[in-house]
Amino acid sequence: MTKRIVVNAGLTETRVAVQEGNLLTELYLERARHRSIVGAVYKGVVTNVLPGMQAAFVDIGLAKDAFLYAGDYTADLGHAMRLADDQEASSADQGALLAEQGAWGTSGVPQLQDEDVEESPRREAVAPIEDVLRKGQEVLVQVSKEPLGTKGARVTSFISLPGRYLVYMPQSRHIGVSRRIRDEAERDRLRGAVRELAQAAGGFIVRTNAEGRGEDEFRTDVDFLRRLWGQIHARYASAPAPSVLHEEGDLTFRVVRDLLSPDIDEFIADTSDMYEKCRQYVETLVPALAERVRLWEEPTPVFEALGIEKEIEKALRRRVWLKSGGYIVIDHTEALVSIDVNTGKYVGKRDFEQTVLKINMEAVGEVVRQIRLRDLGGIIIIDFIDMEAAENRDQVYRALKRALLADKARTNVLEISELGLVEMTRKRVRQDLRALLSTTCPTCKGSGVTKSDETLTAELFRAIRTKGASAPGKDIVVRVHPDLAAHLEGDRRDDVDRLATMIGARVSVESVRQPKAREDYELIVR
Repeated sequence: MTKRIVVNAGLTETRVAVQEGNLLTELYLERARHRSIVGAVYKGVVTNVLPGMQAAFVDIGLAKDAFLYAGDYTADLGHAMRLADDQEASSADQGALLAEQGAWGTSGVPQLQDEDVEESPRREAVAPIEDVLRKGQEVLVQVSKEPLGTKGARVTSFISLPGRYLVYMPQSRHIGVSRRIRDEAERDRLRGAVRELAQAAGGFIVRTNAEGRGEDEFRTDVDFLRRLWGQIHARYASAPAPSVLHEEGDLTFRVVRDLLSPDIDEFIADTSDMYEKCRQYVETLVPALAERVRLWEEPTPVFEALGIEKEIEKALRRRVWLKSGGYIVIDHTEALVSIDVNTGKYVGKRDFEQTVLKINMEAVGEVVRQIRLRDLGGIIIIDFIDMEAAENRDQVYRALKRALLADKARTNVLEISELGLVEMTRKRVRQDLRALLSTTCPTCKGSGVTKSDETLTAELFRAIRTKGASAPGKDIVVRVHPDLAAHLEGDRRDDVDRLATMIGARVSVESVRQPKAREDYELIVR
């Protein structure tokens, strides 16, 4: 199956699509005026310490203060900073580092997906937060989750700096390997190779891209990341608070660093400037794949020609059809995302249990694709069609687990219940696709429904009676949405006349497009 990366460079935004065959599996978007801050490193100021929540708020220069959980703060920050003293570059090295960053990019957001690494146990606070932080204290933090809705960004003092093959953790001694590298011999080899290079301060995580690589590639990453940490350390010492100390490369740089691998058959850019930019990044990071970068020269826009635009449009819909005739429904709530599987038009060929199994098995692939494409996070409940046989439930569960292996975001999946429900979580660090590409409907206010004409008519008549009582004998002009005006002048014309007689005044209806929603109206007394 052909796998490709497609870059569309627009005037106000850059979009990157990942296709497997003709299916869109992932979509990334970056706007010039609204760039993500996940992974950026800041010098912040503690604005409030909350012992009852074991957390603190930190001003990092954004509209809302960031949230720092006690377990995400290390009281021994001074020691962590001293580690950088052994790595700090000379003035000549600093110049070389700045030149190197010119090619790597220094403004933007971090890796595209949550790092597919072994997870250490949840960090517990070494002391009550009120004992290690105080209001006005300056702290070094990195954004781990961008602002979502009414919540500010979440930050951590455990810094991690991603390279092509390694992730550097200055405050750690741990050498870990991506959980996606399953061969134990290869895992041991990679650990040994990095341990030889790591020596002094800091820990490393070996990324999936490192499989089959050797010490030469790792040494480049180690040298660069340690010099980068040294520069962040130097900036921390001199920069005012709050201020940003480090930002990562733009979207195209991160695509090359995190997504481009030997299993990508082609890398397409749709403008000559973007092609040159991507080619330069590839030649710097993965020169062996430079020949796979090509310029789209057809007159039809690349996203349209490859069917990506239609897939994006479908990804905003509530209902997604399956090839068999079944469908899934995706609903968002404050607490979770629910995904419901339905048989739809598919009636099967044999018994009901086999019909249900076939629909559920087909739905697994589409559900996982939609989760990745829409970048759904938090709690996700999947309601498969009820299956009587335990072996069928196990088969669907195993298929779901296998499909999720392609997802780099960290997930946790519980077994299918007897009711056919799967409870799972997926790490959320940024807004999902719906939040990025859409806004709340001014008519339904995000509820998905509006009041019926009958309900609005009853509400309006009550308002007219109240207005008539306060201004007896005065004519009343009702200014409403065109849809409601047509209803009042049509089916409800007699009721309007009876209401006018009841209040002893003339009631007239005007159609206006000024109201933002069908529910909005205006009563004018004349």
